[in-house]
Amino acid sequence: MTAKMPDPVTLQDHVVRLEPLTLAHVPDLFLAAGGDEEVWRWQAPTPRDEDELRRMAEQLIGNPAYTAFAVILKETGRAVGWTTYIATPGYADSIEIGWTWYGRAVWRSAVNTACKILLIDYAFDKLGVNRVQLKTDNLNTRSQAAIQRIGGLHEGVLRRQRRRPDGTWRDTVYFSILDDEWPAHRARLLER
Repeated sequence: MTAKMPDPVTLQDHVVRLEPLTLAHVPDLFLAAGGDEEVWRWQAPTPRDEDELRRMAEQLIGNPAYTAFAVILKETGRAVGWTTYIATPGYADSIEIGWTWYGRAVWRSAVNTACKILLIDYAFDKLGVNRVQLKTDNLNTRSQAAIQRIGGLHEGVLRRQRRRPDGTWRDTVYFSILDDEWPAHRARLLER
């Protein structure tokens, strides 16, 4: 049975606060990455104005297959990206973490690791899943390295899984972390 999608919740540590994504976050989010081709390269067409980003956020908000979070940098109190739990039909007691992006100003910072620790902890400890799935474009080597750094095990590639924003075919690389693997990965990440 597929894991039940979680109700909106706020998760936080000393680096970030993950709170339910709302349209009120859009102005900060647009400031963080609106129009930045590199941020959106593997995600979706680059939002050129707040209205385009608002429409993207609306696709997540209220959709029963997603539980979306605004990523708030605690140091500034501003939204710097979003991340999402995604339903995984056909996978028993699993959930996916995806549709994640951050403004370039927080790349190579503690933000991604902090977010993933919060989301993975919650998935295993509160949602009771046994598997967290992550996936990315096979050409997005930066994202693949980040997933592997948190402990994601490469599972395989689904060829021609969907179209990229430019119309070319995307092969999707799948990773997972199992509940009994997570404690060792978590401890290693916290030591860093």
